[in-house]
Amino acid sequence: MPAPIATLVPASATLPVSAALPVQTDIPEDIDVSEVITDVSDDGVSAPSGEVGDLVAVVDRAAEHGVKLSIVVLDEDPGRDSQLRDLATEVGAEEGGTVLVLSPSWVGTYSDSISRVLLESGQDRTYTGDAVLSANHFVDEVVEPGPPWALFTAVIVAIVVIASAATFFAKSRRGAGSRDGGPEKRNDAASSRTTYERQKP
Repeated sequence: MPAPIATLVPASATLPVSAALPVQTDIPEDIDVSEVITDVSDDGVSAPSGEVGDLVAVVDRAAEHGVKLSIVVLDEDPGRDSQLRDLATEVGAEEGGTVLVLSPSWVGTYSDSISRVLLESGQDRTYTGDAVLSANHFVDEVVEPGPPWALFTAVIVAIVVIASAATFFAKSRRGAGSRDGGPEKRNDAASSRTTYERQKP
């Protein structure tokens, strides 16, 4: 029985340490996540002092509709807009519920109960530059979603396709009847033969 063959793997072929580690969230460098979570756990809001009262009212309004909402407001935009979503995810992992993170130009969200589709629909209504107004718009959308425009569009397209197919079918039938001479032409030919036969001696 032959001896087993040992296979040597060069050190250069091994995976880098970073590939074996879980992907870490990308949080803005100047943000202390633990401090944000402490603020949020107090009243649902981590924001500049002048906006806290109005934002707490938004959190309370969301709670009346069964949505546990936390709002985080940053004074400045981070380096990347994706950092807002990562921050929302970090806060949501601790606090649960739905998290809305706002900066002057961007928005990020996380939720353990609301679908990503609805969250992104809510995000689309938040780019106002005013944190309180943006938060209210977000709550309006997730509490009472707008009309399903995508469904309406699909229905309209389906109606147009069906109408076009019906029109094409009707025209093709009409064209086929013309090539056969049509019922009027066939009736005239039959009438002519009958008249000729009556005139024969």
